Amino acid sequence: MADFESPNAANEGAPGAGTPPLPADALIIIPVRNVVLFPGHVTPITIGRERSVAAAQQALRDQRQVGILMQRDPEAADPGPSDMHRLGGVANIIRYITGADGANHIICQGDQRFQVVEFLPGWPFLVARVLRIAEAEASSPEIEARFLHLKAQATEALQLLPQAPEELLAAIQSISSPAALADLATAYMDLKPDEKQEILETIDVSARMEKVSRMLARRIEVLQLSQQIGRQTKAALDERQREVLLREQMAAIQRELGEGEAGKAEEMAALGEAIAKANMPKEVEDHARKELRRLQRMPEAAAEYGMARTYLDWLIELPWGLPEETPIDIAAARRILDEDHYGLDKIKRRIIEYLAVRKLAPAGKAPILCFVGPPGVGKTSLGQSIARAMNRKFVRVSLGGVHDEAEIRGHRRTYIGALPGNIIQAVRKAGARNCVMMLDEIDKLGAGVHGDPGAALLEVLDPEQNNTFRDNYLGVPFDLSRVAFIATANILDTAPGPLRDRMEIISLSGYMAEEKFQIARRYLVPRQMTANGVQPGQVEIADEALRDIIQFYTREAGVRNLEREIGKTLRHAAVRIAEGGSGPIHIGRESLAGVLGPPPFENELAMRTSVPGVATGLAWTPVGGDILFIEATRAPGSGRLILTGQLGEVMRESAQAALSIVKNRAASFGIEPSGFEKTDIHIHVPAGAIPKDGPSAGVAMFMALVSLMTERTVRNDTAMTGEISLRGLVLPVGGIKEKVVAAHRAGIKRVMLPARNRKDFEDIPEEARKQLEFVWLEQVDDAVSSALESEV
Repeated sequence: MADFESPNAANEGAPGAGTPPLPADALIIIPVRNVVLFPGHVTPITIGRERSVAAAQQALRDQRQVGILMQRDPEAADPGPSDMHRLGGVANIIRYITGADGANHIICQGDQRFQVVEFLPGWPFLVARVLRIAEAEASSPEIEARFLHLKAQATEALQLLPQAPEELLAAIQSISSPAALADLATAYMDLKPDEKQEILETIDVSARMEKVSRMLARRIEVLQLSQQIGRQTKAALDERQREVLLREQMAAIQRELGEGEAGKAEEMAALGEAIAKANMPKEVEDHARKELRRLQRMPEAAAEYGMARTYLDWLIELPWGLPEETPIDIAAARRILDEDHYGLDKIKRRIIEYLAVRKLAPAGKAPILCFVGPPGVGKTSLGQSIARAMNRKFVRVSLGGVHDEAEIRGHRRTYIGALPGNIIQAVRKAGARNCVMMLDEIDKLGAGVHGDPGAALLEVLDPEQNNTFRDNYLGVPFDLSRVAFIATANILDTAPGPLRDRMEIISLSGYMAEEKFQIARRYLVPRQMTANGVQPGQVEIADEALRDIIQFYTREAGVRNLEREIGKTLRHAAVRIAEGGSGPIHIGRESLAGVLGPPPFENELAMRTSVPGVATGLAWTPVGGDILFIEATRAPGSGRLILTGQLGEVMRESAQAALSIVKNRAASFGIEPSGFEKTDIHIHVPAGAIPKDGPSAGVAMFMALVSLMTERTVRNDTAMTGEISLRGLVLPVGGIKEKVVAAHRAGIKRVMLPARNRKDFEDIPEEARKQLEFVWLEQVDDAVSSALESEV
């Protein structure tokens, strides 16, 4: 290696021979990649470009300073003036070194900052006229405070390094210039070249120290986190080494006692026998024995040993074989259904048909029943009754809120804590491959980022596919074709279409008042007496009291709230019994107000329809039918239609259509047509906090408007439903059964329905058909003639 202070000036072939002299304010520029030279800092620089070598040698020959300028694009091979930053560092070349490999190196010491004014042509290297920037040593309390803070930060950062250089620590402690401290800290800090260039270009000392302080704070935070992670990693390694050592000691002790290998051999033999008795299909048994051989070769201390053993336990404990089935007794099935449920004649008849088909064709592909209805009407208990009638195990899988596909198909074994899906877990819990499995709340499935569980259920509920259902955890096919699947839902609108297509829908509507009374007397009262510790004969609830609870304290399609109110009544009696009350406690109609409080519901039909402009409609909700009041009023105005009550877009359009029909037929109703131009009409549907939508309120809105404009009241014993067209036709709507049941429950005597809904008449409970008068509407004129009171 050649090392010299200055080149041989007498060598005529040296680069730069015959070059013109440089102006006094010019500097030879050496472009560098990713290097920033700060004043007072010594930096080695490798130069390889011919122009850079010529520039360095010329500077040494003339004993001139050079300008170290960083190029903007490090990839530029031959940078020109446009490729360079405009601010760099003036340097003295203190050593020029030529390596054995031909590479050239210069060691430069920074002197001060400079700014390029312009580049000068005519030299074989870059030359620029520059403005040298002297460091202004400003002094103020703020600068002194920043100086002390920056020195403390630099010292802290150095002390966080694994091996802090003592010389650098001493240099930082002895430095007295704020500008020099900022430059020194930046030079030795692990920053990107662009960040160092930003500091170099910051001339103001206070701003420069602020930037350096901010960068140092970030660096200190990184170093502290690095130390913390290092300590945690070391602690984890120490714990792991300790665990391995303990396991080796335990294995040595077991070998000395002759227990380790012998115990494992016995365990493997027991697993082999269990696999042989599990009655697995050949494909599954071969897979299980392969896993067993893998487990035999695996040391017990291995991390996968427990996972492999748990997997084999799942394979062994699943009911692969089909148990012996007892023939279904249809007469016994009828008796069980009648014991467990009152009414529901059509539902029971369909279930008996289902059981009869299963009896005649046990290996056939039975349909998947889906019970749809409001809460509390007995959907889940029907599934339990079917299981009793078929003499099979019953298991329930709740799907409400499930939004992960793995809940159905299971997790793959590569995940920590992996388990099979809910379907396989339920089959294992039932202990039989021909169990009755109820998929509860199938309409409340959700889809999330982890897949769509509804799509995963398509394979489960398809008789053509579920005989080879493959759970992700098991990894082998499992036959679900003999499982009797029964689903429940409140509404089907939210259930996926392909999923609905695989099920036979059986609708359950709400109960009539008489049905609720029989259910309460036969099932709810005895059950609540047992739940509240009341013995038979200690409490008597009168029939009139039960009927009042049904009519005035509950208003629902099912019987859950009814059971709660009965339980509240019995708890009141239980307090008196626990206090030593003698004799049977009688709860009659007159006792309800003191036990349950004032009735929350009352018959307000007469009050609501005692003035013109009020009509009673019928609505369908996910929890059953309900009555809906339509109120209309008018005031002087400009012919506007005002709609309130949180009405949806379809319901708003129904109101617009109703008003158009009334305007069009105003003369036939005895209404002055000009009255609409000077009147604002306001339609309101009470219970304004509840959103409402749908076309079935069209007839009720039309009747409310006719009543308002003719000042004739609508009959207070009449409720109506139906969609209307601009031609005055009454169009069919859905939910007739639920709406009629709600009208009967509310004390309505007459129901006006679309004539095209006559096909739904047979679905209406017989009790409602007997006690209600039905008016079938073809045109809106039929509604006017049937519902409006005569003129006084």
